[in-house]
Amino acid sequence: MSNYIFTSHRLGFREWSLNDLDAMSEICADKEVMEHFPSTLSREQTAELIAKRQRIFTENDFCYYAAEIIETKEFIGFIGIEKQEYDAGFETPFIDIGWRLKRSTWNKGYATEGAKRCLQYAFGTLNLPVIYSIATEKNIKSMHLMKKTGMKKLHNFKHPLLNDFPDLQTCVAYKITKEDWQH
Repeated sequence: MSNYIFTSHRLGFREWSLNDLDAMSEICADKEVMEHFPSTLSREQTAELIAKRQRIFTENDFCYYAAEIIETKEFIGFIGIEKQEYDAGFETPFIDIGWRLKRSTWNKGYATEGAKRCLQYAFGTLNLPVIYSIATEKNIKSMHLMKKTGMKKLHNFKHPLLNDFPDLQTCVAYKITKEDWQH
């Protein structure tokens, strides 16, 4: 599949397909990938995740996009932006940038490349004024990526959707504005 909405040097960003279910199920079942989430996801839960991304794209013209390596057409997970409606201590709703990539692609620069390209798309094409990113305070890798994209730390907060998971509930919020991105 190569109906890309946009691309970076090595990655293509596209809408989701039911053909992504097997590969995304493997990613969401990987305990290391899901280390900073309450649990891994079953195949059924992953199918719901894909269906939700499809609905969100239809409603907003953006989502956490399915990402693949252009050269090989290998599906590697998602990178993108999505509206969030929980209280993170700043404006609600807000647009969040997020990513979840299969472990075999880690440490190859895909997440950084993809996040930077998604920010460029968000600010340049979609003309969004500000993007946030949220991670558990223990997710050092995601915070490092946020910094590499030019995002600045705002504050820590108790994530209202993680009340039942005290080890994950303290999260950090990062932010970048369109103006900051252009400088």
